[in-house]
Amino acid sequence: MPPIPLDQLPPGTRARVVNVYAPGRWNYRLLQMGVVPGGIIEVVINNGVGPIVIRVMGVTLSLGRGIARRILVEPLR
Repeated sequence: MPPIPLDQLPPGTRARVVNVYAPGRWNYRLLQMGVVPGGIIEVVINNGVGPIVIRVMGVTLSLGRGIARRILVEPLR
């Protein structure tokens, strides 16, 4: 299955981060928060509008949809 943007995953889905295409400071900030290629994330809240809430390394983060769209992931089965 090809990678898809994080904002397309439903709640409860776990996925592996494939790549992060965020502009400069956002890329650095995401890396600091643990959103790194190869890392595992879980979507906690994604209701189609507003921010997306994810869990990374036991920490819960809220991301705007624009940034979430720039994070490519591969859903885990």
